[in-house]
Amino acid sequence: MRLLDWLSGPSAAFGRGVEDSRRAMSWMRHTLKGNRIAPAGSCESPESGCPPVLLIHGYLATRGSLGLLERRLTDMGHLVLSYRLGLLHTADISESAAFIARKVESIAAQTGLVHMDVVGHSMGGLVALYYIKRMGGKRRVRRLVMLGTPVAGTWSALLGVAAAPLGRASIQLLPGSRFLRELAEGSLPEGPEIVCISGERDRLAPANRTYLAGVRHICLPTNHAGLLVDERVAAVVGEILSASPPNSTTYGEAAANRR
Repeated sequence: MRLLDWLSGPSAAFGRGVEDSRRAMSWMRHTLKGNRIAPAGSCESPESGCPPVLLIHGYLATRGSLGLLERRLTDMGHLVLSYRLGLLHTADISESAAFIARKVESIAAQTGLVHMDVVGHSMGGLVALYYIKRMGGKRRVRRLVMLGTPVAGTWSALLGVAAAPLGRASIQLLPGSRFLRELAEGSLPEGPEIVCISGERDRLAPANRTYLAGVRHICLPTNHAGLLVDERVAAVVGEILSASPPNSTTYGEAAANRR
């Protein structure tokens, strides 16, 4: 048995490597679709009890990178939104968070929105976390799911320094950056439920760099790109978003109470 395990080890590793390469290529194809992508559609009504879901893409990515996850969540009955964050999302993370805050408040003013769920991939999770901790997002966000978000920073951001030297986000993503130190200050606000999902084979944001004290953590057998393109990941995210927090009203009930 040990001999078989030893012989099968390299083969399994090779298979995982091939599959991870496919995930990366799929992510690249969708990213190259750019920011002008058609919306995946919407659920027929919010009667499911789930609030709208805001997707926030990561560094050096576009709205196109969210395409598969957006479509799969829509198929599950979620109303999904996303926004363009610059050409490739390289600007100051706090500026992106301010942009998201303005968009959410604009929607709230027009529709009577009470809460939203947010899913942020990679740096998109930091945008959402900053919005919750520093910009009053705690009153709007019911649940935040962070996918491969390097809350402790990542040295892979050094690649971004060369690719986008004028983008401030590349410096903010480095371990020990002033931005990350300030974001870590203070406890997480009461209210929003936060879940961190990491990839076992994520080289860009290793699981140990995604650890955020006091929140639920899930590690899945995929890589950084797979967190957006894997159907299994989408299923897990959908289950998290569909679950009802204890002692809470549904989105439909809360919206009705505001009428």
